Amino acid sequence: MDELLFDDIFRVECVNPDGKKFDKVTRIEARSEKCGMFMQLDVNTDIYPIDKDERFLMALSTTLSLEGGQKSLADKFEYIMHGKLYKISDETRAKTSDGGSGPGIEVGIYVSFGGLQMMLKGDPSHCAGFELEQRLFLLMRKLT
Repeated sequence: MDELLFDDIFRVECVNPDGKKFDKVTRIEARSEKCGMFMQLDVNTDIYPIDKDERFLMALSTTLSLEGGQKSLADKFEYIMHGKLYKISDETRAKTSDGGSGPGIEVGIYVSFGGLQMMLKGDPSHCAGFELEQRLFLLMRKLT
């Protein structure tokens, strides 16, 4: 899918790490299997319940349109949010992603989906297509 800026399979590691703050919203912490990215994401669990240890495919795209025009990316996913990328940060981390002891750079991508927030952190090579003020669709589908 060339339309995607990022996609990977995530496993939920923690649900509401700081306690439940809202009735219909759950904050999950998840790690991706292929890229090793860390994500915190607010999910409207009133319409899309998600639990610890669940696996899901998450994708980020600037459009829902597919080449050819007839179908939409939305047809392939169960939960979709639209938002705006408001912050990109570079941070130094103590260990490199391969477990080495040298310092490494970690990029953080922050997106607001009408009050629901996402933070995606990891290796800069997986975040090359993102820009400040970019409009993004977050798409999710649970895996069995």
